[in-house]
Amino acid sequence: MNRFSRQIAVIGAEAHARIQQSSVLVVGAGGLASPVLQYLVGAGLAKIRLVDADIVSSSNLHRQTLFRGDDIGAQKVDVAQRTMAALNPETIIETVFQRLDPANVADLCHGMDLILDCADSFAASYILSDHCSQTQQPLISASVVGNDGYVGGFCGGKPGLRAIFPDLPERLGSCDADGVLGPSVGVIGSLQAQFTLAVLSGDRTPLGQLTTYDARTFRFGGFRFDAAPDPEHGHRFIPIADVGADDFLVDLRAVGESGPPLPDARRASVADFETGDLRPPNHQRAVFACRSGLRAWQAADRLSQHWQGDIRLLALGP
Repeated sequence: MNRFSRQIAVIGAEAHARIQQSSVLVVGAGGLASPVLQYLVGAGLAKIRLVDADIVSSSNLHRQTLFRGDDIGAQKVDVAQRTMAALNPETIIETVFQRLDPANVADLCHGMDLILDCADSFAASYILSDHCSQTQQPLISASVVGNDGYVGGFCGGKPGLRAIFPDLPERLGSCDADGVLGPSVGVIGSLQAQFTLAVLSGDRTPLGQLTTYDARTFRFGGFRFDAAPDPEHGHRFIPIADVGADDFLVDLRAVGESGPPLPDARRASVADFETGDLRPPNHQRAVFACRSGLRAWQAADRLSQHWQGDIRLLALGP
């Protein structure tokens, strides 16, 4: 009681008891997860399942505050587990050194009271949202690029991510390409933890809410989307194991680009699907593959203007 007395003074003993009985899945062990894990473990959560397939690198250290120079080369999930055990050994940290994809999302989410998307991957965000829309598990998703970030409460009886982001822009920002400031990540990650603790304690207000932050102007914004319609159709990601011999499989990666090989795929670019001249026969399913999923999404958008068959996406990168 002494450890949590300040928390109980704000939320009450009943809400605190709910938090202490809760289990959450955290996908991603990087910048957003750094404040998320520290605040959730500090709040006394029962269990966190932490999923990430990355190792610590020197470029992480300015914003991923769980790690130190001596951790470079180590698995992020292992370092996070050790660090959180020192903060509160009563919170169980289950580590999963895997990349989230449509093949394992159901197993990873199973038994969790809430899902946290800290992955910095739009493909992971859509995979999680599509799954949580079916299971009605609350999803707290966040993203930060450059000076801009947001956190939203999706699913759990409210619309999913596709209701707010049904389409992608021609170019998606990323930490690698556009950079990011450590304090901006800390602000959004702290908001993500606040959303999570509110929902776990019984307050559903964060669900159906999107909050934005602009580090250039130091201003917050946002809106509610409780009644936003979920699109009936949208480009869906599939695991590589689901690709069949009869699929019209297209590899949009450049020759030599990283990721698993697709020896049976045809090579093409997004522009090849602008006119509709290149399309699968009506009886085939189109499957577009690239590293992040963005080019696959763009090719699917273009093909769907000329062809109304089944289209699926593969994101093959980390």
